[in-house]
Amino acid sequence: MKKFLLGILCGLLLAGLTVVILIFAAMRLGERRPTVADGSTLIWRLQGDVPESPQMELPLPWLESQSPATVRETWSMLRRAATDPRIKALVFEPGGISAGWAKLEELRAGILAFRKSGKPVYAFLRNAGTREYYVASAADRVYTAPADFVNIKGMRIESMYFKDTLDKLGVKMEVIHAGKYKDAYDMFTRTSMTPETRQVLGSILDQFYSNLCVVIGEGRKKTPEQVSALIDQGPFLAKDARANGLIDKLGYEDQVFSDLKVRLNQTAEIRKVSHRTYMHSFGPDEQGTRIALVVGSGVITRGSGEGATAAGDGIASGSFVKLLDRVRNDATIKGVIVRIDSPGGDAVASDDLLHAMKELSKTKSTVISMSDVAASGGYFMAATGDPIVAYPNTITGSIGVITARINLRGMYDKLGIKKELLSRGQFAELDSDYAPLTDAERNKIRESIDATYEGFLERVAAARHRKPEDIAPLAQGRVWLGAQARENGLVDELGGLDRAVELVRQRAKIPASSAIALVPYPQRRSLLEMLLTRADEVSALDMSVQAALKSIPGGQWMQSWMPGGMLKVMPYSIEIR
Repeated sequence: MKKFLLGILCGLLLAGLTVVILIFAAMRLGERRPTVADGSTLIWRLQGDVPESPQMELPLPWLESQSPATVRETWSMLRRAATDPRIKALVFEPGGISAGWAKLEELRAGILAFRKSGKPVYAFLRNAGTREYYVASAADRVYTAPADFVNIKGMRIESMYFKDTLDKLGVKMEVIHAGKYKDAYDMFTRTSMTPETRQVLGSILDQFYSNLCVVIGEGRKKTPEQVSALIDQGPFLAKDARANGLIDKLGYEDQVFSDLKVRLNQTAEIRKVSHRTYMHSFGPDEQGTRIALVVGSGVITRGSGEGATAAGDGIASGSFVKLLDRVRNDATIKGVIVRIDSPGGDAVASDDLLHAMKELSKTKSTVISMSDVAASGGYFMAATGDPIVAYPNTITGSIGVITARINLRGMYDKLGIKKELLSRGQFAELDSDYAPLTDAERNKIRESIDATYEGFLERVAAARHRKPEDIAPLAQGRVWLGAQARENGLVDELGGLDRAVELVRQRAKIPASSAIALVPYPQRRSLLEMLLTRADEVSALDMSVQAALKSIPGGQWMQSWMPGGMLKVMPYSIEIR
């Protein structure tokens, strides 16, 4: 009886929630787009991440307002505002930005593109860290409150190792890889960096730091050497940041707008329009030649359905292939930018994606745009022969293959657990967790790893119009940043969405005078669409597990490794602090 009543109660609650959602959805359909007054100042408050894929659209105003704008939406907003006669200035207020360094380059380029219109850009910083300051340095003037501080103090990389912990638990991880730099599972098998890891991470840190000094120097009219010397004195109290030329003026938010009013020669109060209101005012890109922006974001896994891709929680090969097929068969699409933000993943799924990408480029003018990460499988799927555009700080390369097998025999013994194995066939125990690999089993895995690695080299060589032996020294699982990859011929150009659009325009022979409508794929999905999603797509449990794996060290590799098989995955997750 209790279960029956509980079922009725749950049904009523679900029905009530559905009614509320439908009411808000109907209200939204009837809403008029907000208007923007002449003489408005655009207020861009940027917090958290800037995702590549749109999150689920909820018809509830208080939840929708928390949905972050995507890279494409931000790109479109800034370029529209630059030519919009109603917008007279931009005030940038960052806080707690968690986007990667390549995305930060895109955001900073957007501010510089806005400034070319001649309209002023003022930045107001609150408890700013290096990320916030990096982007804000593109503004005309930078403000912070007198009691605040500017937390710029250099960069570091920290690597965590769990071998001693696993030894205490009786857990052994056996790893086989192709490429001396392919060290994705070193955190489980070692207690410190290999010389190769130290070399690569050192070069990555050097490139990030050099770029930081150059970019801040350009914004603050200082040499990179002067910026580096200043960073050695950080973090800064507000007054010290002002004295050293990192901040233009100490003041509060109202003083920023008072100064801006003088700059604009306005007597009336500043008319403010938030970036969300402004984006809602013009809606999606619809006018102009349609260029598809296809986003692949997250770890590459095998699977079908659209749930993971649309949610931005990973690249399920089946769903992404369907997405590419939709674009390929759409006669209204004249060109395609494939935007990749992925550390790689399953080797077979990566191969499926490359095949679909090649089919797409046979019928559509295609350009690859790399975001924060396009490494290993993420680089593999870009090896179509089409132009590749990366940011100087994009993490890419990592041409290598790896697999791992866990041995829990020691842990079972500690817990008093016994297993007895009965098998038929020489390699029937290949994936058992109760015994170490035999020499024959290890050789069998090595054979597959080497074959997959050779195939990787061949595909990259064909795409880059070089010989496999020319690519081999650049491979070995080594990670490169975009600037390094450009020097080594692994990418074609440095730049962001602007440059990718220019290249598509050239390849598709779209006149310079023609407007471009950048059409996102996948598009933002509504809650109703998610509820109607077929059960064989991506379950809520799967998505929650994926989200949990992302939050733990090594989780992105576990997400690909758990189904089994060989991986084309980046050796490490890099977060520069």
